[in-house]
Amino acid sequence: MKKFYKITLLSVLGLVIIAGVFMWIKFGSLVKGAMSCEKLDDGLYYMEYKGDDGFDEMMSRGGCETTEQMADYVMEFLSKGFYKPEVKPKKADFGCSALTAVTPEGGVLMGRNFDYPSAIGVIMHTIPDRGYESITTFNVEFYGFGEDYKPEGFKNQFMALTGLFCALDGINEKGLAIADLVAGDSILTQQCTSKPDLTTSAAIRYMLNNAANIDEALKLLEDIDMHSEMGFARHYAIADASGRSVVVEYVDNKMVVTESPAVTNHYLCEQKHNVGLIEGDDRYDRLCERYNQTGGVMSEKQLTEAIQAVSQPQRDGFLGTAWTMIMDLKNPSVTYYSRRHFDKPFHFELSHSK
Repeated sequence: MKKFYKITLLSVLGLVIIAGVFMWIKFGSLVKGAMSCEKLDDGLYYMEYKGDDGFDEMMSRGGCETTEQMADYVMEFLSKGFYKPEVKPKKADFGCSALTAVTPEGGVLMGRNFDYPSAIGVIMHTIPDRGYESITTFNVEFYGFGEDYKPEGFKNQFMALTGLFCALDGINEKGLAIADLVAGDSILTQQCTSKPDLTTSAAIRYMLNNAANIDEALKLLEDIDMHSEMGFARHYAIADASGRSVVVEYVDNKMVVTESPAVTNHYLCEQKHNVGLIEGDDRYDRLCERYNQTGGVMSEKQLTEAIQAVSQPQRDGFLGTAWTMIMDLKNPSVTYYSRRHFDKPFHFELSHSK
């Protein structure tokens, strides 16, 4: 009998070990990513993830056409099909501004404000099994995880891994930097061909995973069907380590590219120039003025002061700046400031860029 119990115990123990190994293979990277989440400041958190980011599998299925489809795939990836929590993506209107300049030493910097009331930003530092290392930011409120949601506690931290698929801005190890901004109207882009589908925030992750410069990023955009999300037209500010900076917009479902160092929340392309410009909103003009005063050559201090000068305080009826970021494209890294706390910088570097 003792021998029987011993054999039974060892068999059960073996099954437990096998099950544990299986679960770790399935969820180990995700668990480590969730556990890495830490609060930096009010409304700003930081996470690190290394492993399969699920993007190749999503693209092999044809991508995702809507935010709801994206949410379904994200939850499938995070749970490996074992669990499907309810997610309610919501319509969201947000401001923003961006400016790119070269430095006196030959560097390239991009500054960016994300203007949105009470945003909860998650910085996602990703080293995927295939693709470029990147640091991106996402507002988890856009995914409607519930009232008063914060990425604190394991369950909520695990849900915050949604940022692996969606980004509002970021930089990769090659010095490609991208920011998503509201374009100025509510005419949605809905391209419908046989190409893979992506939403605007997912396309940022796609570009940062696979493009080393602006030309490669534009080629990726040409090879997908773009779909606006959150109920508003969007445009991208894109810059690379060469110092080139462009704005990508969509007019009548066609991509239009305009060379510009500055962008805010109105169209810049000739077809819709100044559509969306609000009376009294001089952020774009102020950025251009500072840029022109220096001939486009700005120190990090000058560019930081320029982007801070157009950040928005939170007050009734107006958006506030949730985070400000200064991205170094020649030595890929980024410095964040949460909610205009400009005395509290948080600096992160991309290890693969060295």
